[in-house]
Amino acid sequence: MIKNNWNLNNYQMQARKFAIYPERTKIIYPALGLAGEGGEVADKVKKIYRDGRDDAKFKGEIAKEIGDVLWYCAMLAEDLGFSLQQVAEMNIYKLQQRKALGTIVGDGDNR
Repeated sequence: MIKNNWNLNNYQMQARKFAIYPERTKIIYPALGLAGEGGEVADKVKKIYRDGRDDAKFKGEIAKEIGDVLWYCAMLAEDLGFSLQQVAEMNIYKLQQRKALGTIVGDGDNR
């Protein structure tokens, strides 16, 4: 069961127990899974607008898909040699730098 001291590193460690893909598909398997699950999230969000599906049960289904996205992110990060915590910290640092430079909006990786 989930303990009170849950964090991204704990999540990643627990999530790894469910990774059953072969070593030879390391990196590509979670990357493709991430793309697929991201599409499922987008499809469900689309249905909120198209069909008016704005109820708590449907939002719970979206949250489950977001959990799948998180799992693939955790596995991809680990397969690349990073903890999910490191990736989260790098992302916040990048966003802080962009905000400080006034480039939080716009295009491109290196703004």
